[in-house]
Amino acid sequence: MDEASIFTISTDIEFQSLSLEVFKYQYNNNSIYQRFCNLLGVSKNSVKELSDIPFLPIDFFKKEKITCNQNSHEVVFTSSGTSGNKTSKHYVTNLKIYEASFSKGFYNFYGNITNYCVLALLPSYLERNGSSLIYMTEKLIIESNHPNSGFYLDNIDELVKTLQKLESQEQPVLLIGVSFALLDLIEKFQLKLKHTIVMETGGMKGRRKELIRSELHEKLNTKLGTKVIHSEYGMTELLSQAYSKGNGVFNCPPWMKVIGRSTKDATQLIGANKTGGINVIDLANINSCSFIATQDLGKVFVNGSFEILGRFDNSDIRGCNLMVF
Repeated sequence: MDEASIFTISTDIEFQSLSLEVFKYQYNNNSIYQRFCNLLGVSKNSVKELSDIPFLPIDFFKKEKITCNQNSHEVVFTSSGTSGNKTSKHYVTNLKIYEASFSKGFYNFYGNITNYCVLALLPSYLERNGSSLIYMTEKLIIESNHPNSGFYLDNIDELVKTLQKLESQEQPVLLIGVSFALLDLIEKFQLKLKHTIVMETGGMKGRRKELIRSELHEKLNTKLGTKVIHSEYGMTELLSQAYSKGNGVFNCPPWMKVIGRSTKDATQLIGANKTGGINVIDLANINSCSFIATQDLGKVFVNGSFEILGRFDNSDIRGCNLMVF
């Protein structure tokens, strides 16, 4: 396949056509996905449109090696997980595709990264190996080419000094942080950020009580002096990210699409404006699986934007009795 064509998509017709092509490629080359499709009674030739394509439950990334090339990979990204839980593993055979996806995706929503100073408050991710978020953020920091761009672990005081200096210079800043670390920040400091985009990546990682996104954003806006909090929607099992510029409503880059599914029947897709499970088509996942049934609950709107409302509980996340071959 011509992998570069993934990032030239400009119409729905092009997306659908390439998705069908990717499905056939992955059916032929990903043995786990092929077996999953076959158990659902779906063959390569029976898929004629997007709605025919099976979505692989995301838990398979914890149990199997999901790849179209069993013999080669450049890196293995792993999920953070919680104590006692098995982590997901994403075998990435071509890092250039991931780099193209997050670089072009960021540009699509925010313009050239060189316009920003990138400050990263991601302690839980820095403390372990194999984080795709750290890989992405490190590359964005380098590409920003700003002398003050960098990671901050627990040195919040130094981060605030840098923020205040950059604000006084009217320098556009991207502050990307995990939710619990941003809450740690506002417990110590109150700021007035006029030139800074604050982007949360979600997750308390067991450090704090989970908050609904609207409550988190209200707390952050109050203490940081911002009008809106931006959000990034990504995960270990995906090589693309969706972004929200406020109010928790996300949009996808042209090579990614979110579709709702029934909470009662994981194989049944649902229409717009209905609450259900979140399925993702990520064509940047060309060498693993592009059709993923996540554990998130949400709502997809008519224009393709979406919001995340929560997660399935442990009894629901299996989603399909075919989780065990």
